[in-house]
Amino acid sequence: MTKILICEDNLLVLRTISVVLKQAGYDPVTVSDGIKAIEMLRTKEFDILIVDIHLPYHSGLEVIRYLRTELRKQTPVLIVSAFSDPQVQRQAAEMKVSGYITKPFDPDDLIRKIKMALTTI
Repeated sequence: MTKILICEDNLLVLRTISVVLKQAGYDPVTVSDGIKAIEMLRTKEFDILIVDIHLPYHSGLEVIRYLRTELRKQTPVLIVSAFSDPQVQRQAAEMKVSGYITKPFDPDDLIRKIKMALTTI
């Protein structure tokens, strides 16, 4: 089963993504801040990450940078954000992020982007 780390500080959004992924047959693991996200990345393996840009303690970009530079992993990452910020999108592209989802999101679009990211590994 595909294991997905969801890093989102809005608990309603976190639960929604988790339920959507469970219904689609994925194994979601949830965290609500950057410290917990980094700890999970240190101790567990994931097939894909879904990361909010604005997380407490460490931003989503810091979490991705940790994944890429400290752990040297090319795990696919989808960014979720309420804002479509061109500068953040540019930084994310430099870190080889697989996709960008703007909240509120369409569950079918989320699943489609996950499938695309997993097939382009």
